[in-house]
Amino acid sequence: MTQAPLKVYFVLGEESGDALGADLLPYLKVQAEKLERAVQVDGLAGDRLSAAGQSSLFDIDDIAVMGITAVLARFPTIVKRVRETVADIVAKKPDVIVLIDSPDFTHAVAKRVRKQMPGVSIVNYVCPSVWAWRQGRAKSMRDYVDHVLAILPFEPKALAELGGPAATYVGHPLVQDIATRNVSAKSQGEKPIILVLPGSRGSEVKRMLKPFGETLDVLRKRGHEFQAVVPAVSRMRKRIEQETANWLVKPHIVDSDDNAETFANAHMALAASGTVTLELALNRVPMVVAYILDPAATALSSLINIWSPSLPNLITDRLLVPEEFNKMVDPQRLARYLEELMVEGAARKRQLAGFKQVAKTMTTKRLPGELAAEIILQHALK
Repeated sequence: MTQAPLKVYFVLGEESGDALGADLLPYLKVQAEKLERAVQVDGLAGDRLSAAGQSSLFDIDDIAVMGITAVLARFPTIVKRVRETVADIVAKKPDVIVLIDSPDFTHAVAKRVRKQMPGVSIVNYVCPSVWAWRQGRAKSMRDYVDHVLAILPFEPKALAELGGPAATYVGHPLVQDIATRNVSAKSQGEKPIILVLPGSRGSEVKRMLKPFGETLDVLRKRGHEFQAVVPAVSRMRKRIEQETANWLVKPHIVDSDDNAETFANAHMALAASGTVTLELALNRVPMVVAYILDPAATALSSLINIWSPSLPNLITDRLLVPEEFNKMVDPQRLARYLEELMVEGAARKRQLAGFKQVAKTMTTKRLPGELAAEIILQHALK
């Protein structure tokens, strides 16, 4: 008699989770075949998972917001989507639920599902940044998360020290993807390419584009010649085109789906703090990092318990890339950091050497999606 398929339910809320889900999906199917089972995946999906044939309960753009102010503005919609997701999970009765990133949304779902389905397995793919702030979340996660799949090497130890659930470092798909392209350091050309990365969410773009544009203008006034390139996710492209139309330095806006080629040609980057700093490091692109918190989050900044929010700095445990925040995000200051990266001097060489350490530390013996799928299906069979 043919066994019923193993039912997996994806809960995710933004582009980063969609990318990880799309990488994970084929490995789930392969791992299930090894168990002589089929796998059925339901839940939420973004552009990449949709392209792979995965349907979504609703458009995840409804919940793809960051920052307390932005969340509050869309709070009724988010609450509605949490309830809809919980109801769908209870109706479908999956064998395992996979929370992928977006902890504010995915964990709200998980807590409610655990109360209604106490026996269901719940795996969290991407550890929430409990090591950075609101550390008490780690211990409370034990009530509704059975296992964490960490994509940063220091996270399992941090979770254990904070009393969180069991965790396994599975690696990050970016490491293997970039390794296959044999990325190397770039030589400087006559007109170096500066990547401008203001973030992927509307609220981030609104806060970061203005100071980033002003930084490029400072460089221009100081006599530097360069090309500015802004990779944009499809849903933000029109907005970025409109908001950069009056920049004195006209940027070339490209599709972020083709970041492999874009990053391969870049000489340096001006980036909003986030996962993209890891992508830049693995692509050997020296960078300057900046971020402006939304007003509500700024008021809670005292809750942050980390010496640096930039992932290359945390992974190497040293101040590898310069970073400025809030009032210190000054175009004059950022421009001078970038100036140091325009020549093959100490600042540039120091970052490039550190990026080799980042890649070495993050390299795993098995592919991240393969190991993650194996652990997920182990929990599905419990």
